[in-house]
Amino acid sequence: MSLLREIQKSLMQEKSDIGPILLKLRFLASRLGSDLLEEWVKHESEGYPNDVDVPEYRKLSVTYKATFSGAFGSGMQNAPIPSILIKEHCGEHWVNFEMRQSVAAIDNLLTGDESGTLTLDASNLILLLQGKVYEDMACNSVTGTLSKASLVELQYAVRSKILELTIELERKIPAAIDVAIGASDPLSVADTKTVAQITQHIIQGDVTNIHNSGDIAAVTLNVAKGDVSGLAKALTGKGLPLADAQELAAIAEREQPASDADPMGADAKSWLREKLEKGAAEAWNMGKPVAQKIITEAIKQYYGL
Repeated sequence: MSLLREIQKSLMQEKSDIGPILLKLRFLASRLGSDLLEEWVKHESEGYPNDVDVPEYRKLSVTYKATFSGAFGSGMQNAPIPSILIKEHCGEHWVNFEMRQSVAAIDNLLTGDESGTLTLDASNLILLLQGKVYEDMACNSVTGTLSKASLVELQYAVRSKILELTIELERKIPAAIDVAIGASDPLSVADTKTVAQITQHIIQGDVTNIHNSGDIAAVTLNVAKGDVSGLAKALTGKGLPLADAQELAAIAEREQPASDADPMGADAKSWLREKLEKGAAEAWNMGKPVAQKIITEAIKQYYGL
Protein backbone atom coordinates (compact mmCIF):
# COMPACT_ATOMS: atom_id res chain seq x y z
CA MET A 1 0.00 0.00 0.00
CA SER A 2 1.26 3.49 -0.82
CA LEU A 3 2.26 5.82 1.99
CA LEU A 4 -0.50 8.25 1.10
CA ARG A 5 -3.12 5.50 1.27
CA GLU A 6 -1.74 4.31 4.63
CA ILE A 7 -2.14 7.81 6.05
CA GLN A 8 -5.72 8.05 4.80
CA LYS A 9 -6.57 4.61 6.21
CA SER A 10 -5.14 5.54 9.64
CA LEU A 11 -7.15 8.76 9.70
CA MET A 12 -10.35 6.85 9.07
CA GLN A 13 -9.76 4.55 12.03
CA GLU A 14 -11.68 5.73 15.08
CA LYS A 15 -9.50 6.92 17.98
CA SER A 16 -6.27 6.30 16.05
CA ASP A 17 -3.19 7.97 17.51
CA ILE A 18 -2.13 11.05 15.56
CA GLY A 19 1.58 10.55 16.35
CA PRO A 20 2.27 7.67 13.92
CA ILE A 21 0.19 9.43 11.27
CA LEU A 22 2.40 12.52 11.54
CA LEU A 23 5.52 10.37 11.27
CA LYS A 24 4.24 8.87 8.02
CA LEU A 25 3.28 12.31 6.71
CA ARG A 26 6.72 13.69 7.54
CA PHE A 27 8.33 10.84 5.59
CA LEU A 28 5.94 11.49 2.71
CA ALA A 29 6.82 15.20 2.79
CA SER A 30 10.53 14.39 2.52
CA ARG A 31 9.89 12.13 -0.47
CA LEU A 32 7.79 14.85 -2.11
CA GLY A 33 10.63 17.32 -1.59
CA SER A 34 8.45 19.71 0.40
CA ASP A 35 10.33 21.56 3.16
CA LEU A 36 7.20 23.55 3.93
CA LEU A 37 5.07 20.46 4.58
CA GLU A 38 7.87 18.73 6.49
CA GLU A 39 8.32 21.83 8.64
CA TRP A 40 4.61 21.93 9.55
CA VAL A 41 4.59 18.24 10.49
CA LYS A 42 7.71 18.73 12.61
CA HIS A 43 6.11 21.59 14.52
CA GLU A 44 2.89 19.65 15.09
CA SER A 45 4.93 16.67 16.33
CA GLU A 46 7.47 18.52 18.46
CA GLY A 47 5.80 21.84 19.24
CA TYR A 48 6.14 25.34 17.79
CA PRO A 49 9.24 27.38 18.81
CA ASN A 50 8.69 30.94 20.01
CA ASP A 51 10.15 32.39 16.80
CA VAL A 52 7.63 30.60 14.56
CA ASP A 53 4.12 31.89 13.90
CA VAL A 54 1.43 29.40 14.89
CA PRO A 55 -1.43 28.68 12.46
CA GLU A 56 -4.77 30.34 13.15
CA TYR A 57 -6.35 27.11 14.40
CA ARG A 58 -3.82 27.14 17.28
CA LYS A 59 -4.96 30.54 18.56
CA LEU A 60 -7.48 29.78 21.31
CA SER A 61 -9.79 32.12 23.22
CA VAL A 62 -9.08 32.59 26.93
CA THR A 63 -11.50 33.91 29.58
CA TYR A 64 -10.36 35.61 32.77
CA LYS A 65 -11.66 36.04 36.29
CA ALA A 66 -10.08 38.00 39.11
CA THR A 67 -10.29 38.62 42.83
CA PHE A 68 -10.48 42.24 44.00
CA SER A 69 -10.33 43.81 47.44
CA GLY A 70 -11.45 47.26 48.53
CA ALA A 71 -11.94 49.45 51.56
CA PHE A 72 -13.72 48.27 54.72
CA GLY A 73 -13.41 44.61 53.81
CA SER A 74 -15.22 44.91 50.51
CA GLY A 75 -14.21 42.78 47.58
CA MET A 76 -15.19 40.58 44.67
CA GLN A 77 -14.40 36.92 44.10
CA ASN A 78 -14.07 35.37 40.62
CA ALA A 79 -15.28 38.52 38.89
CA PRO A 80 -15.27 38.12 35.08
CA ILE A 81 -13.00 40.53 33.21
CA PRO A 82 -14.19 41.57 29.72
CA SER A 83 -11.81 40.42 27.02
CA ILE A 84 -11.77 43.93 25.54
CA LEU A 85 -10.09 45.20 28.74
CA ILE A 86 -7.52 42.41 28.66
CA LYS A 87 -6.75 43.19 25.03
CA GLU A 88 -6.52 46.94 25.65
CA HIS A 89 -4.29 46.88 28.72
CA CYS A 90 -2.35 43.62 28.37
CA GLY A 91 -2.22 42.79 24.67
CA GLU A 92 -4.13 40.63 22.22
CA HIS A 93 -1.89 37.60 22.83
CA TRP A 94 -3.47 37.23 26.28
CA VAL A 95 -6.94 36.97 24.70
CA ASN A 96 -5.96 34.71 21.80
CA PHE A 97 -3.64 32.20 23.43
CA GLU A 98 -1.06 30.62 21.11
CA MET A 99 -1.04 26.89 21.83
CA ARG A 100 2.54 25.89 20.96
CA GLN A 101 2.62 22.44 22.55
CA SER A 102 2.94 19.33 20.42
CA VAL A 103 -0.14 17.27 19.61
CA ALA A 104 1.15 14.63 22.05
CA ALA A 105 1.28 17.22 24.83
CA ILE A 106 -2.25 18.32 23.96
CA ASP A 107 -3.41 14.69 24.18
CA ASN A 108 -1.88 14.53 27.65
CA LEU A 109 -3.64 17.73 28.72
CA LEU A 110 -6.99 16.32 27.63
CA THR A 111 -6.55 13.02 29.42
CA GLY A 112 -4.87 14.31 32.57
CA ASP A 113 -7.83 16.24 33.97
CA GLU A 114 -11.52 15.43 33.83
CA SER A 115 -12.68 19.03 34.28
CA GLY A 116 -13.93 20.98 31.28
CA THR A 117 -11.32 23.72 31.48
CA LEU A 118 -7.57 24.27 31.81
CA THR A 119 -6.09 26.95 34.04
CA LEU A 120 -3.41 29.25 32.65
CA ASP A 121 -0.78 31.17 34.61
CA ALA A 122 -2.04 34.77 34.51
CA SER A 123 -0.13 36.19 37.48
CA ASN A 124 1.63 38.71 35.23
CA LEU A 125 -1.71 40.39 34.60
CA ILE A 126 -2.12 41.46 38.23
CA LEU A 127 0.14 44.50 37.87
CA LEU A 128 -1.05 45.27 34.36
CA LEU A 129 -4.69 45.43 35.51
CA GLN A 130 -4.19 47.39 38.73
CA GLY A 131 -6.64 50.30 38.70
CA LYS A 132 -7.81 49.45 35.19
CA VAL A 133 -10.89 47.34 36.02
CA TYR A 134 -12.18 48.84 39.28
CA GLU A 135 -10.44 52.07 40.27
CA ASP A 136 -11.15 51.75 44.00
CA MET A 137 -10.24 48.08 44.28
CA ALA A 138 -6.92 46.26 44.25
CA CYS A 139 -6.47 43.31 41.95
CA ASN A 140 -5.19 40.40 44.06
CA SER A 141 -5.26 37.48 41.65
CA VAL A 142 -6.12 36.69 38.03
CA THR A 143 -7.05 33.31 36.60
CA GLY A 144 -7.20 32.46 32.92
CA THR A 145 -9.19 29.46 31.71
CA LEU A 146 -9.07 27.64 28.42
CA SER A 147 -11.91 25.40 27.33
CA LYS A 148 -10.92 21.79 26.71
CA ALA A 149 -13.40 21.80 23.86
CA SER A 150 -11.09 24.19 22.02
CA LEU A 151 -8.25 21.68 22.37
CA VAL A 152 -10.45 18.94 20.96
CA GLU A 153 -11.25 21.25 18.04
CA LEU A 154 -7.52 21.83 17.55
CA GLN A 155 -6.91 18.08 17.36
CA TYR A 156 -9.72 17.71 14.86
CA ALA A 157 -8.31 20.58 12.79
CA VAL A 158 -4.95 18.81 12.51
CA ARG A 159 -6.60 15.56 11.42
CA SER A 160 -8.85 17.39 8.98
CA LYS A 161 -5.95 19.24 7.40
CA ILE A 162 -3.93 16.05 7.00
CA LEU A 163 -6.86 14.38 5.25
CA GLU A 164 -7.45 17.40 3.03
CA LEU A 165 -3.75 17.46 2.17
CA THR A 166 -3.73 13.83 1.08
CA ILE A 167 -6.90 14.30 -0.97
CA GLU A 168 -5.49 17.33 -2.77
CA LEU A 169 -2.14 15.60 -3.36
CA GLU A 170 -3.96 12.61 -4.81
CA ARG A 171 -6.10 14.84 -7.02
CA LYS A 172 -3.44 17.20 -8.33
CA ILE A 173 -0.28 15.10 -8.18
CA PRO A 174 -1.05 11.48 -9.22
CA ALA A 175 2.62 10.57 -8.77
CA ALA A 176 2.24 11.15 -5.02
CA ILE A 177 0.13 7.99 -4.80
CA ASP A 178 3.12 5.92 -5.89
CA VAL A 179 5.34 7.10 -3.02
CA ALA A 180 6.10 4.20 -0.69
CA ILE A 181 8.72 3.24 1.86
CA GLY A 182 11.69 2.35 -0.27
CA ALA A 183 12.92 3.70 -3.58
CA SER A 184 10.62 6.20 -5.29
CA ASP A 185 11.05 8.38 -8.35
CA PRO A 186 11.53 12.08 -7.50
CA LEU A 187 8.78 14.53 -8.39
CA SER A 188 9.18 17.09 -11.15
CA VAL A 189 9.93 20.71 -10.27
CA ALA A 190 6.37 21.66 -11.25
CA ASP A 191 4.93 18.99 -8.94
CA THR A 192 7.15 20.15 -6.07
CA LYS A 193 5.85 23.70 -6.48
CA THR A 194 2.28 22.35 -6.52
CA VAL A 195 2.93 20.57 -3.22
CA ALA A 196 4.10 23.88 -1.74
CA GLN A 197 0.99 25.68 -2.98
CA ILE A 198 -1.32 22.98 -1.62
CA THR A 199 0.42 23.06 1.76
CA GLN A 200 0.34 26.84 1.93
CA HIS A 201 -3.36 26.99 1.13
CA ILE A 202 -4.53 24.19 3.45
CA ILE A 203 -2.27 24.75 6.47
CA GLN A 204 -1.91 28.52 6.55
CA GLY A 205 -4.70 29.73 4.30
CA ASP A 206 -4.33 33.09 2.59
CA VAL A 207 -1.33 34.96 3.96
CA THR A 208 -2.67 38.24 5.27
CA ASN A 209 -0.36 39.18 8.14
CA ILE A 210 3.34 39.55 7.50
CA HIS A 211 5.18 40.73 10.58
CA ASN A 212 8.24 40.22 12.75
CA SER A 213 8.23 36.59 13.81
CA GLY A 214 9.96 37.14 17.13
CA ASP A 215 13.45 36.01 18.13
CA ILE A 216 15.57 36.20 15.00
CA ALA A 217 18.98 35.90 16.59
CA ALA A 218 19.61 32.70 14.64
CA VAL A 219 19.63 34.62 11.34
CA THR A 220 23.13 35.89 10.54
CA LEU A 221 23.09 38.92 8.24
CA ASN A 222 25.19 42.03 7.86
CA VAL A 223 23.41 44.89 6.11
CA ALA A 224 24.63 48.45 6.54
CA LYS A 225 22.00 51.13 7.15
CA GLY A 226 20.74 52.54 3.84
CA ASP A 227 22.86 50.19 1.71
CA VAL A 228 20.44 49.07 -1.02
CA SER A 229 22.96 46.94 -2.89
CA GLY A 230 24.09 45.41 0.41
CA LEU A 231 20.48 44.51 1.20
CA ALA A 232 20.05 42.77 -2.16
CA LYS A 233 23.39 40.98 -1.74
CA ALA A 234 22.45 39.73 1.74
CA LEU A 235 19.14 38.39 0.46
CA THR A 236 20.74 36.57 -2.47
CA GLY A 237 23.26 35.11 -0.04
CA LYS A 238 20.35 33.53 1.83
CA GLY A 239 18.84 31.96 -1.26
CA LEU A 240 16.62 34.59 -2.93
CA PRO A 241 17.04 34.95 -6.71
CA LEU A 242 18.81 38.15 -7.73
CA ALA A 243 15.70 39.57 -9.42
CA ASP A 244 13.57 39.04 -6.28
CA ALA A 245 16.27 40.45 -4.00
CA GLN A 246 16.70 43.59 -6.12
CA GLU A 247 12.95 44.09 -6.38
CA LEU A 248 12.49 43.91 -2.61
CA ALA A 249 15.50 46.17 -2.01
CA ALA A 250 14.00 48.80 -4.31
CA ILE A 251 10.73 48.63 -2.38
CA ALA A 252 12.54 49.05 0.93
CA GLU A 253 14.43 52.05 -0.46
CA ARG A 254 11.31 53.99 -1.43
CA GLU A 255 9.27 53.44 1.74
CA GLN A 256 9.66 53.80 5.48
CA PRO A 257 9.37 51.12 8.21
CA ALA A 258 5.98 50.67 9.85
CA SER A 259 7.56 50.90 13.31
CA ASP A 260 10.72 49.94 15.20
CA ALA A 261 9.18 46.58 16.09
CA ASP A 262 7.68 46.03 12.62
CA PRO A 263 10.30 47.14 10.07
CA MET A 264 8.49 46.11 6.89
CA GLY A 265 6.48 48.80 5.17
CA ALA A 266 3.10 48.21 3.50
CA ASP A 267 4.53 47.60 0.02
CA ALA A 268 7.18 45.18 1.31
CA LYS A 269 4.54 43.22 3.22
CA SER A 270 2.33 43.08 0.13
CA TRP A 271 5.28 41.91 -1.98
CA LEU A 272 6.18 39.14 0.45
CA ARG A 273 2.57 38.09 0.91
CA GLU A 274 2.14 37.70 -2.87
CA LYS A 275 5.40 35.76 -3.20
CA LEU A 276 4.54 33.34 -0.41
CA GLU A 277 1.06 32.73 -1.80
CA LYS A 278 2.72 31.62 -5.05
CA GLY A 279 5.05 29.19 -3.25
CA ALA A 280 8.17 31.35 -3.43
CA ALA A 281 9.51 30.08 -0.09
CA GLU A 282 9.67 26.57 -1.53
CA ALA A 283 11.43 27.88 -4.64
CA TRP A 284 13.92 29.63 -2.34
CA ASN A 285 14.51 26.28 -0.56
CA MET A 286 13.17 27.50 2.76
CA GLY A 287 9.91 27.35 4.68
CA LYS A 288 7.59 30.33 5.06
CA PRO A 289 8.66 31.16 8.67
CA VAL A 290 12.34 31.08 7.65
CA ALA A 291 11.66 33.32 4.66
CA GLN A 292 9.80 35.80 6.85
CA LYS A 293 12.58 35.70 9.42
CA ILE A 294 15.38 36.35 6.93
CA ILE A 295 13.61 39.14 5.06
CA THR A 296 12.42 40.84 8.25
CA GLU A 297 15.91 40.87 9.76
CA ALA A 298 17.52 42.08 6.52
CA ILE A 299 15.11 45.00 6.21
CA LYS A 300 15.43 45.76 9.91
CA GLN A 301 19.19 46.13 9.51
CA TYR A 302 18.75 48.18 6.32
CA TYR A 303 16.64 50.70 8.26
CA GLY A 304 19.13 50.67 11.13
CA LEU A 305 16.59 49.45 13.68
